[in-house]
Amino acid sequence: MEATMYNQMPYRKRIPYGMMNFVDVREDDCYFVDKTVFIPALEAANKFFFFIRPRRFGKSLTISMLRHYYDVLDKENFEKWYGGLYIGQHPTPKRNSYLVIYLNFAVVNAELSNYRQSLDAHCDTKFCAFCDDYADLLPADIKSRMKEKNGAVEQLDFLVEECRKAGLAIYLFIDEYDHFTNKILSEPACLNDYKTETHGTGYLRSFFDTVKAGTDSSIKRVFVTGVSPVTMDDLTSGFNIGTNYSLSPEFNELVGFTEEDVRAMLDYYATTCEFHHTTDELIAIMKPWYDNYCFAKQSFGRTTLYNSNMVLYFVDNYIRCGCEIPKRMIEENIRVDYNKLRMLIRKDREFAHDASLIQTIVQQGYITGNLKTGFPAEQITDPDNFVSLLYYFGMLTIDGTSMGKTKLSVPNQVVREQMYNYLLDAYKENDLRYERYTLSDLESKLAYLGDWQSYFDYIAQCIKTYSSQRDKQKGEYYVHGFTLALTSLNPYYRPVSELDNQEGYADIFLLPLLEIYKDMEHSYIIELKYAKSGDSAERVEALRQKGITQANRYADTEIVRRHIGHTQLHKIVVVFHGVDMAVCEEL
Repeated sequence: MEATMYNQMPYRKRIPYGMMNFVDVREDDCYFVDKTVFIPALEAANKFFFFIRPRRFGKSLTISMLRHYYDVLDKENFEKWYGGLYIGQHPTPKRNSYLVIYLNFAVVNAELSNYRQSLDAHCDTKFCAFCDDYADLLPADIKSRMKEKNGAVEQLDFLVEECRKAGLAIYLFIDEYDHFTNKILSEPACLNDYKTETHGTGYLRSFFDTVKAGTDSSIKRVFVTGVSPVTMDDLTSGFNIGTNYSLSPEFNELVGFTEEDVRAMLDYYATTCEFHHTTDELIAIMKPWYDNYCFAKQSFGRTTLYNSNMVLYFVDNYIRCGCEIPKRMIEENIRVDYNKLRMLIRKDREFAHDASLIQTIVQQGYITGNLKTGFPAEQITDPDNFVSLLYYFGMLTIDGTSMGKTKLSVPNQVVREQMYNYLLDAYKENDLRYERYTLSDLESKLAYLGDWQSYFDYIAQCIKTYSSQRDKQKGEYYVHGFTLALTSLNPYYRPVSELDNQEGYADIFLLPLLEIYKDMEHSYIIELKYAKSGDSAERVEALRQKGITQANRYADTEIVRRHIGHTQLHKIVVVFHGVDMAVCEEL
């Protein structure tokens, strides 16, 4: 019986969640979103290609696809791996015509004190494999002679020269060239070591100088990826023939998924099992969480991109959970490394003094700046540089222009949660520890019992207990930021904060996640007002009345009517007087 049922199950391509090896994806018959259409454009671009994108966005799989396309040893596998793809039908003359060197700096020890040793070890491993793989094309003794050379710089120089003599062309790929950046930025003491490695006669500078020299010889193409532009300026001043295509519209969609890609994937998997939702319904659920990335100003308004790894996570879990919406819309492994979060907070506070860029983004919904293609590490606290860093890390996305500058906003709920957690990390100056059990109980009662009073009392208690003198000076920014941050932890809701530019207030709509928690009973609009500690009782009352008017108006908006479903909508007005909650009432 079991065998019969198994035989009746429709065949389904594997979902390549977490996979970065193109050959494995193709040979295991995984679903593959075809990015080979970009290969002709890549070939038409500068031969020395720099490309920055956030982590877990599909860069490594794209590099893997390109490596095997150009590797001379993979010629016989071309039809098997590329036959059903765009490039299989439209191959370029350069296919399978290079010797490939692939370096992944992510495996190099980020400790700068051991950096040279670790870089040498990684390169030695890769260069030995290079000699073995291409033994039939290279001089017989090349590996033993290479091993006599002292370190990565000398070894690379040697291999480049030997390939030149043999009339062979090299395609060099370097993935995560800036892996050590986080270490440098999170530990200020590392900055001097970093300068030593990247400036003058430093080892890392020497390595890239050798790459540069090799481009006059047998290195015919270079493809370098990273996450941050911080080291770009330091390293590429010695490698100034490279072109940074990170902001170029023709490569806006090189990694990540378009909505068309996502729809096609959902349509395919819907034929392999009984979906409980239409493609449109699933798109409506996924879009606010994973979509809305734009990496080129010229592309704004034309297309947006989904985080590819998050989409694969969702589809994989949706199918494995019997075609029910996953309880967790954010997979734990995809959350940004919290050392990096703390580093960004620290840098933000260093720059900000009395004003925080992250607080401004949360309060205002956007920020403006001029995106930089690279800047030295020591200049990270320059406002434009810091905004650019947030953009390259995937925390902000291009959202048009404002007063001649690039407008940047938080792309989606995944990032918004991280941004709110930034603020909570910043507020942990006094070792703030949330009583997770207590808070979880309050969150559940808010969603299922309509007990809003206890929930907001808890938030007010946290605000009062943990606010520093500096936070009190920030006043409204602090209260709004803290409330948004804490409500973002609530698993039953997606907090929607809408800025009214005319009136200058922020409404919070706790949008119920009914797709996940079908039986929850309550939804909320919160009008959050702030009076300075020295303001009169009359001022507090005036803000209360204003909050009532605005809550009633907001309750009648289309977004609220569309999303509350069967839940009871509560309109809550909260007025803080300094760090004391003076008003908390339901209309």
